[in-house]
Amino acid sequence: MGTWDTGPFDNDTAADFALALDDAEPEERESMVRGVLARTVDDDSGFLMEADQTVAAAALIAAQCPGGEPAEALPYGPRASMPAFPPALRVLADEALARVVDFESGPEGKWVDPAAWRRWRATVQRLRAVLAPPPPTIPLFDLEP
Repeated sequence: MGTWDTGPFDNDTAADFALALDDAEPEERESMVRGVLARTVDDDSGFLMEADQTVAAAALIAAQCPGGEPAEALPYGPRASMPAFPPALRVLADEALARVVDFESGPEGKWVDPAAWRRWRATVQRLRAVLAPPPPTIPLFDLEP
């Protein structure tokens, strides 16, 4: 069936990834998520084989961040509990998403409807905003006399 909607798990490969996470032992789930993200960042094959799983993995990490959509609310996502992901995975997830979005032969080509492509891209941009929020603004100098 392929891709049927614009959510992080709304395609066959991401839904299969969710099922694999459900079937995995609890202590294996973090390494599965980390592995998908790291392979995407490091992939130099000319085709990102795990782009859909990368978006799904990033959504699971974003679910644990302030402003993230709870994992239970992700249709077709895993039903098993996810471990508490370390903060460093936020950076890796954001980097992997940037790679997916910027990849020249990336996911844009699989969308027949340009409006659906824009909705999918907006979903990814929301994930990135949660994963890498702007740094807080703090005064560098106290200008009071």
